[in-house]
Amino acid sequence: MPIVDLLLVITLVILAGVFLRVGPLNRQQQLETAFNRQQLDDAFYQLLEEQSSCISLIQLTAASRVDVEQVRKYLDRQVKMFGAVPEVDADGDTFYRFPKIQGRPRADKSA
Repeated sequence: MPIVDLLLVITLVILAGVFLRVGPLNRQQQLETAFNRQQLDDAFYQLLEEQSSCISLIQLTAASRVDVEQVRKYLDRQVKMFGAVPEVDADGDTFYRFPKIQGRPRADKSA
């Protein structure tokens, strides 16, 4: 019986060690994902303003400094969400034209 108890204790210690190692990795991944998302959001909206609502994958990747596959997924979601239109320039590069960012209409002060 003591052997069974010893094996049970060893198993529990090993499982506890595994869970303690996995926890911080998941937390680290969550922090990295949140940071990348913030970088992408900041770069995306800045490029919308600077580039007349026309953005390419390489521009967003360079501006955000995030892995190109993550940027591709992010840009695909933004294209679907905002209904962007793909355009190809003379060099064969693909850009996505998003709706223009406009301020609120101003009230007519003459009335």
